[in-house]
Amino acid sequence: MDTESSDTTGNGLVKEEKIVKGEDTEEPMSLVDDVSTEYFASYEDLNVHRLMLQDTARTNAYQTAISDATALFKDKIVMDVGAGTGILSLFCAKAGAKKVYAVEASGLAKTLPEVFSKNGFADVVTVIHSRVEDIESLPSNDKNTVDIIVSEWMGFYLLHESMLESVLYARDKFLISGGLMFPNSAQIYAAPCQIPDLWKNHGDFWTSQSHYGFDLSPFGNIAKNLQTPVIETIASDGLLSDPQLLFDLNLQTVPSNSLEVFKDRRFFTMDQTGDMHAVCLWFTCTFPVVPGKEPVELSTAPWSEETHWKQTLIMLPDKLDFEEGDITGWEISLEKASLDKGSRSYRIHYQCLGDDDEHPVPCECGAVKCEIIKHYMTQSNEANNVDVDE
Repeated sequence: MDTESSDTTGNGLVKEEKIVKGEDTEEPMSLVDDVSTEYFASYEDLNVHRLMLQDTARTNAYQTAISDATALFKDKIVMDVGAGTGILSLFCAKAGAKKVYAVEASGLAKTLPEVFSKNGFADVVTVIHSRVEDIESLPSNDKNTVDIIVSEWMGFYLLHESMLESVLYARDKFLISGGLMFPNSAQIYAAPCQIPDLWKNHGDFWTSQSHYGFDLSPFGNIAKNLQTPVIETIASDGLLSDPQLLFDLNLQTVPSNSLEVFKDRRFFTMDQTGDMHAVCLWFTCTFPVVPGKEPVELSTAPWSEETHWKQTLIMLPDKLDFEEGDITGWEISLEKASLDKGSRSYRIHYQCLGDDDEHPVPCECGAVKCEIIKHYMTQSNEANNVDVDE
C-alpha cells in the first residue's frame, strides 16, 4: 500500500535575500522564483504561527532547552533557520548570544526587525530575508561561521515538509567544528493501533451503512486506493503493542544526502486482542544535555502532552483481527515523493507481513526465536568487549 503525504504548504524554492539589522534594510540581492514561492508564502499566514505559539509543549521545550543552556549560548554566534515570528531568536538572545542570525524566507522577515527592536535585541539579532541555501556570506562575520544552529523544522511524522534538508545545509556550510545543533537528535516511533471511532468515518464509511437509502459501497475500493496519512490525536490505550524505534537521526552528523529514503522491516507482538486499523507514527526530539539540568525532550507520543503535530496514522485498506500474543509485521518506507529539488513531501510505502516472513536481526517482536538470537548477540558482544579490554 502506498500513501502520499499531501504537501499542504506547497512546494518551492525562493531566491530572495534581504539583510536587515535594526530598521535598516538592503534591497533584495537576487530574484524570486515565481514557480516556487508558494511554500514560503504559506508561512505568512499568522494563523499558522499562532497555532505553533499556542503549542505549549513545543515552545516550552525550546525555551527550556535554550534557557537551561545559557553557559553554552553566552557570547556565541547563533543561526535560527526558519525564524518565523522570531521566538527562538528571542530565546537565544535572552540566553546571552552575542549575535543571532534570524534566517526567514517568507515575508514575515520584513516585520522581524520591529519585533526584535521592541524586545531590546535590535543590536543582537540580524534578520536575513532569504532561503538559507542562498546565503553566500553572513553580515559582519569574517569567518562566515556560527557556533550554534537552532531550528524548529519538524513536520508531521517528523519529515513532512522536508525542512530538515535546509537545516543540514546550514550545518554543513556555517557551523563550526564542534558546534551545537538545537535539537541535536530526532527519532521516529511506530506501533499498530486501533481507532474504532475514526475507522467508522474512514474505512467503514462507504461499506457499513446506506447513504440516504442507497448503497454507495462501490466507492469503498476507490477510497482504499486513495488513502493519505491521517493526522489525529489518539489515546495511548489504542496502541496494540509496545512501540518500537524506527529511525534515529543524529542531527550533528547525519548526511544531508541520506534523507531521500528511510526503510524499515519490523515485527510486533500484540499486547491485547483487537482490530488493527492503522500504523501510528510519532516523533521525539532531544537537545544537548547541560550538566546539572534535566534532559529536555519534545515528544509527540500519544501519552505526551498534545502538540499541533498530533500523531500520523497510516490507515490500512482493511482492518486486521488479532488476538493477544499474535505477531504481525510490516515493511515501511518513506521516500521523497519526487526527485525534484523542490519536493517537500514523502510517499509512504506499507506492506503487511506475516509471522512466517523473515524477521530482521535483531528483532524486538518477543518471539522465542528472536529472543534467543538477541541473547546470543548480547553474549557475543559482551565477550568481544572483554577481549578488547584485556
